[in-house]
Amino acid sequence: MVGIRDVAEAASVSVATVSQVVTGRRPVSASTRARVEEVIARLGYFPHPAASQMRGGRTGMIALVVPNLANPFYPLVADGMQDVFAPRDLLLTVTDSSVPERSAVTIYRLLSRRVDAMVVAQFGLDEASLAALREAGVPFVGLGQMPPGGGDFVHTDDVGGFRDVVSHLVGRGRRRIAFLGGEESAIPTRQRLEGYRAALAAAGVPVRDDDVHFAEFTREGGRRGAATLLGRADPPDAIAAANDLIAIGVLDAARACGVRVPDDVAVTGYDDIDAASLVNPPLTTVENPAREIGRACARLLLERLDGEAPDEARSVALSHRLIIRESS
Repeated sequence: MVGIRDVAEAASVSVATVSQVVTGRRPVSASTRARVEEVIARLGYFPHPAASQMRGGRTGMIALVVPNLANPFYPLVADGMQDVFAPRDLLLTVTDSSVPERSAVTIYRLLSRRVDAMVVAQFGLDEASLAALREAGVPFVGLGQMPPGGGDFVHTDDVGGFRDVVSHLVGRGRRRIAFLGGEESAIPTRQRLEGYRAALAAAGVPVRDDDVHFAEFTREGGRRGAATLLGRADPPDAIAAANDLIAIGVLDAARACGVRVPDDVAVTGYDDIDAASLVNPPLTTVENPAREIGRACARLLLERLDGEAPDEARSVALSHRLIIRESS
């Protein structure tokens, strides 16, 4: 088992420095912190003494780990969790783990602060992180995907939802439909791409490799990706974006290029964040019920904490809904 001295030796720092990086109680230079965190993630070191302390009592604190705090979808998930936790006087803390390679460090810090339970909306949560959660006896729920090795999770049908929105575009007469996803390795990107391919196959529309493009799950990622797609000699007549932030970036790029939406190119998103109905033109999208997802995650955690859950893992599947607006 990896110990704190192993981390200190591998990072060429003192044990005290490793402890300061983990607890955050004293400042450490950015370069040293980065070196220690890299070693922690690589070696899979976790605060097992803190985990033992957790078994002895509750702190009343629940953690939500998300990949991007700037995505408005996740605050809505947190809001739904608060609906369930507030009557129980439980405190929700939300943290960003935007770099998958650092997810182990994020989980480590939360364990060292003795959270009672976690919801992890993290693409590519690694095995070391999950092993630490299980060893600590900390209940956790995966958001959007089943945790590797099994566990409770809450999800919607991303494949079916994206199939619906692309089928809508086909029904509107669009035949050169591009897919603009987030990070290629992310579970939502892969599932929504599967739905895109399924809808085109069902309609007899061939998928061209250069119509599939990846960026980031951000407005800027959408703007850059759309600029590439729209700048081609034979641009698509529709862009199906993997989330609403990407789609809003597509609208930015279309406006900058003098491309009319939806006359020249139809644009669709996914999630139905509040901004989707406020942009010009309002976005056609798929409702991904963030608040209800949060409530479902919170209920699963409470049942685990109260000892009312069965031993086997559970899954909760929530419904999606196509929302047609003026962008398509």
